[in-house]
Amino acid sequence: MRPTVAALCAALLITLTGCTKTNPAPAATEAAPAATLSHAQVTKQCIDAVAARSAEQTGETQFEPVPLDCLPLSDSEYLDAYMRGIRQANQANRDELQRRIDEARRNDEQ
Repeated sequence: MRPTVAALCAALLITLTGCTKTNPAPAATEAAPAATLSHAQVTKQCIDAVAARSAEQTGETQFEPVPLDCLPLSDSEYLDAYMRGIRQANQANRDELQRRIDEARRNDEQ
């Protein structure tokens, strides 16, 4: 929960100070696929990218640098996607923990 709170505080601080993330112009090869995706698809890809980053790291999942899949989103959309990605990764971890607990119980019962 601490990484989530820290990320939310950082995002709010950025918003309150008027700072915004800078989105460098994507390369020509990156722009074509994004243009064909719906906003919902771009958001889903961003959520998945944040969840994957969270799964790869131990400890706090960094808010920046922004994953490439998230660059088309506005700052507020990215914050929403970031938080949903963190929740998605946390749920996957809880599910895996429950799977292991259930497996251990089955092994103990045998």
